[in-house]
Amino acid sequence: MMLGRVVGTVVCTQKDERLEGVTLQLVLPLSLQDLKPDGKPVVAVDTVGAGEGEVVLVVAGSSARQTDQTQNTPTDAVIMAIVDSLDLEGKRIYSKKD
Repeated sequence: MMLGRVVGTVVCTQKDERLEGVTLQLVLPLSLQDLKPDGKPVVAVDTVGAGEGEVVLVVAGSSARQTDQTQNTPTDAVIMAIVDSLDLEGKRIYSKKD
């Protein structure tokens, strides 16, 4: 599982028919210590309606095909949660409210 920030949307006019109606988001991985960018962006299927700028949880690999929307699809990454808050070692390092 990876923590990331939605930084954009990917639009495809031609795609596998099993991905019709699916929203594809560009997600930038974040460091858990300071929420700074930590890696290259990935394209993920959005199953929760995340918007640009939101911090999300992304799962990749075969686990990405375990949601109702992505089962039996050519999917390698899926946004499966929008983060409301993040506490690390007893300290709040992120809150969606702020």
